[in-house]
Amino acid sequence: MFITKMSLPRRTFLRGMGAALALPLLDAMVPALSAGAQTAARSVRRLGVVYVPNGMAMDSWTPAVAGSVFELSPILKPLAQFQDRMLVVSGLNGAKSKGSHSGAATRFLTGFGANSSAGAVLSSTSIDQIVAKEFARHTQLASLELSLDGREEAGSCDANPCGMSNTISWHSPTLAMPMENNPRVVFERLFGDVGSTESKARLARLTRDRSILDSVTQAAADLGKQLGAGDRARIEEYLDGVRNIETRIQKAEEQSATELPVVAQPAGIPVSFEEYAKLMFDLQVLAYQVDLTRVITFMMGREFSGRSYPEVGVPDAHHPLSHHQYDPEKVAAMAKVNVYHISLFGYYLDKLRSARDGDGSLLDHMVLMYGAGMSDSNAHDPNNLPILLVGGADLLKGGRHLKYKGDSAANLLVTIVDKMGVPVEKVGTSTGELKIDTLAGV
Repeated sequence: MFITKMSLPRRTFLRGMGAALALPLLDAMVPALSAGAQTAARSVRRLGVVYVPNGMAMDSWTPAVAGSVFELSPILKPLAQFQDRMLVVSGLNGAKSKGSHSGAATRFLTGFGANSSAGAVLSSTSIDQIVAKEFARHTQLASLELSLDGREEAGSCDANPCGMSNTISWHSPTLAMPMENNPRVVFERLFGDVGSTESKARLARLTRDRSILDSVTQAAADLGKQLGAGDRARIEEYLDGVRNIETRIQKAEEQSATELPVVAQPAGIPVSFEEYAKLMFDLQVLAYQVDLTRVITFMMGREFSGRSYPEVGVPDAHHPLSHHQYDPEKVAAMAKVNVYHISLFGYYLDKLRSARDGDGSLLDHMVLMYGAGMSDSNAHDPNNLPILLVGGADLLKGGRHLKYKGDSAANLLVTIVDKMGVPVEKVGTSTGELKIDTLAGV
């Protein structure tokens, strides 16, 4: 590797046997750019989506007061340190759907109710894919679609095919994007260079070179000699992060092989749900940090998810619990699950805020959408969807609760796409753009 005038191109990789690691934005990369390109490098926009299944305990989700002076609800309290960056949006109605749960997942990013007719699965292009098509020319991967449930877990369906409950991302009205739930596969997709994600090819690389970093150590050392102290420290911090994630995946693989031989989960998935979620969040941070993609969607669970949460005192399966018949104890248990999910989202936000990106942090340069595709889970209610936006001050005016009166949730999707610099006239069943930078209409 030869560096001239202490300057690096933005697309610099550390290459080794079976590895190709992109580097985060370094100070040494900026002098190589023109003044206009420097500004662009520091103002890259990113879109992240985190979806939770089976609705929400709405009384514990919605803040009591609208406007800029409001107290966080019980479910939102774990995000108190991010309140100034948060925009809580209530009173938006989702598109009607042929199926309750499949409709919830489908409408969230498409603004279109799930439907299947004469064997054809019909939806609408989701906003992550609208943005990804524009951003793809800048990144190695157009987008990432991730989940904490595998497609093989689909044991319940409604009026539409089971697959419509397994994804929130649609490349076109007839093509759903599959969600990947195996951290090892995600890791190899981001940092491997085996030319294949087929299991035998991955196993061959793992057998030959247990750590993906071992083969790039010398390249990193050679590069570090030509960089300033700040960039050296940043590369070291980045590689430590990659190493930490890889070690956690390896540990999970060892546990899967030795301690849980009868469990059908893929190797690389931690036994602990919390560790699993944090591992997948950390992979997303790294993907953004090295600009491998600027668009990520993440399902913390598929619709109909029967996962239980004994770690927070909820041994009941999530989906049956969501049909609580308004029993106070069951509603309280549902709220516990919702709080647990959002506390893990808080972990993700903290990681994004801590990750340097140009003249700020990753969180400063992105918009994240968090929520569910139905509100009252007992009624499968598509109205008053629980939606939260978090992001940088230049993209999002936070510290507010906007309460609308039955506007289309699809209108908010139009607004989010516009925030990404990819304006569109219509998303799904939208009727216009939702003005979220003022308190108008609240």
